[in-house]
Amino acid sequence: MKKLLGFLLLVLIGAGAAAGVLYLRINRPYRGFEGNEQFVEIPQGTGSLPIGERLVAAGVIRDTVTFRTALWMSNKGRHLKAGEYRFDRAMTPFEVIDKIARGDVFVISITFPEGLTFAEMAKIFASHGLGTAASFVQAAKDPAPIHDLDPSAQDLEGYLFPETYAVPRHTDAARLARMMVARFEKVFTPELRQAAAARSLTVRQAVTLASIVEKETAKAEERPLVAAVYTTRLRIGMALQCDPTVIYGLVKAGRYDGNIHKDDLSFDSPYNTYRHPGLPPGPIASPGRASIEAAVHPADADFLYFVSRNDGSHEFSRTLEEHNRNVQKYQVQYFRDQRAGRSGGAGGAGRSDGAGGSGRSGGSRR
Repeated sequence: MKKLLGFLLLVLIGAGAAAGVLYLRINRPYRGFEGNEQFVEIPQGTGSLPIGERLVAAGVIRDTVTFRTALWMSNKGRHLKAGEYRFDRAMTPFEVIDKIARGDVFVISITFPEGLTFAEMAKIFASHGLGTAASFVQAAKDPAPIHDLDPSAQDLEGYLFPETYAVPRHTDAARLARMMVARFEKVFTPELRQAAAARSLTVRQAVTLASIVEKETAKAEERPLVAAVYTTRLRIGMALQCDPTVIYGLVKAGRYDGNIHKDDLSFDSPYNTYRHPGLPPGPIASPGRASIEAAVHPADADFLYFVSRNDGSHEFSRTLEEHNRNVQKYQVQYFRDQRAGRSGGAGGAGRSDGAGGSGRSGGSRR
């Protein structure tokens, strides 16, 4: 009898010691991986036990018994979510389980500003380590994602909506391009499509006009006015004479050096809106929501010209005579004063023949 009692006492002591060790393990931070970080991928549909095995294999949790105990005590076994998780410090099993139950997956935040071409977006894509710029350009040259909305599209220029995207670490260029097009389709609502149609604009034409507006001004209050200038010119058959479209054509031809020269205005490109009437054949950049809305809801104004004030804003005018005075004031005299050292700031050169000029087009006349 004494031997039995002694044996039971030993068992109880051993169980207590094991329970104590287990208690310490489920409450003590653990880090069994080397390096600054460890990633664990949990596929969709993975059960709780295989999840524990992945965490143990990655050195995030010490062993499966510890995981199962902590999972049972947390009562979160049915709440674990799929995705890729990043671990960069020692964590208790409870902290690990809570992280996965919250769905705190690792994502890369990538921001594409308004007014970029897909070639410019490609550099941003590459800078975030998601892939090469060439792979993004290749994805953007495939018009399939936008085919239903614009069957004539030759690529995705203008349809990669500029916004901040939170994407998994292994997102490739084609997947991101599809996400960006899907976002464009959501922003370009049925109401906006109907507004475009009411102005006899196809989707492509509306986005092309929006891209011009985007490149011409960064000021929200000016976008409907800039859209009004070009809408009026289109209506009366007047050439758009838009520098950003010329620049886009020069870039495509590999001829742009950062400035527009006088002979560039005779360059034979379908994007040269000095030579060819109407809108260019497609968008010249990716417009944001405000520019799209301005393109289909332009201001009720009869302006035909605008010129940069060299501070990001523009002076609008209805007649060529008035425009010439504005050019003299804001461009000719301004730069004359610049050379004389009586004024600060910088800006692009002006003209008396075109629709207008803006600091967003990226070039200056000389």
